[in-house]
Amino acid sequence: MINSNLGQLDESLRAKRQSFDKVPLVDLAPLVDGSDAGRVAKEIRWALANAGFVYIKNHGVPAQLIDETFAHTRAFFDLPAEEKMKLHISNSGVALRGYIQFFGENTDPAKTNDLKECFDIGPERQTLESPFFGPNQWPTSLPGFRETVFSCHETMKELSIKILSGIALSLDLPADFFEPQMKSPITIQRLLHYPPQTGVVDEKVIGMGAHTDYGNLTILAQDSVGGLQVMNRDGVWVEANPIPGTFVINIGDLVQKLTNDRYLANLHRVVNISGRERYSLPFFVDADHNAVIAPLESCVSNDSPARYQPITCGAHKFARFVESFPHLHREHATGPTARPSGPAFL
Repeated sequence: MINSNLGQLDESLRAKRQSFDKVPLVDLAPLVDGSDAGRVAKEIRWALANAGFVYIKNHGVPAQLIDETFAHTRAFFDLPAEEKMKLHISNSGVALRGYIQFFGENTDPAKTNDLKECFDIGPERQTLESPFFGPNQWPTSLPGFRETVFSCHETMKELSIKILSGIALSLDLPADFFEPQMKSPITIQRLLHYPPQTGVVDEKVIGMGAHTDYGNLTILAQDSVGGLQVMNRDGVWVEANPIPGTFVINIGDLVQKLTNDRYLANLHRVVNISGRERYSLPFFVDADHNAVIAPLESCVSNDSPARYQPITCGAHKFARFVESFPHLHREHATGPTARPSGPAFL
């Protein structure tokens, strides 16, 4: 039932309801089936250069898998707090797997406390290997949860390779350009829950503070509630309303660095005053932990000199996570307790 006591937005949080002619809807089918990859690449080029965000349809992911993952997501967040806390992300150290309680991660900590709870998984590992690579934590009281959520992770990983091929083509690069640095990429399948806010809502507490994503690419499945806001080139917050059958795609910091700012890792945030619980399923894919990211030669010129120094994917991403997670503040200061030796660790 919809809560009639809806939140009242501070003016600084009010998004303008505009047409998404700056964040277009792209039909991915010609890229997936190979019938007209060039056309899709051209549409991706415009979207990422101007908005950093794009809706995609005809992506090939079964609707049943997404529906089932959403059902398991709701069931997980309905568990008692003490059961979820047994799977807390701090148990996993720098592997960053498990449950994150309300206000446990803050993406814009100087301004905002994030009113959300999360559950993160990644590639299966038996032991802690490096940041982002270690054992997943799984609830034992939800039959089918592990199988469905991990299947979603694997399916989104396959889709991300196809989308990245389109991004490569959009930059006049070979379709497989990203693959040599993605033998064992950092990937995170996240489950998210945003409760509705009531009363006067301002920037101090919202669902998720303004931020750019950290890595290469994000694929987001939204429910029907809405609340995602994207900043356009004019500095105006625009609502990225859910479109059935689509995913929202956006690039992260690493692609912006790779393209020397030709493509935009755009600011976005979440504000839920719908009166309903909001759930979403973002999948994040980056590159191998030790992959070196630097501006492409084709994106550097006398008029546009290189703006970024080379950096490894793992070093960049982990540094961004340290800013957001209190338990990493402690570990970063004292060193991870289960820290293996070798260059794979930051």
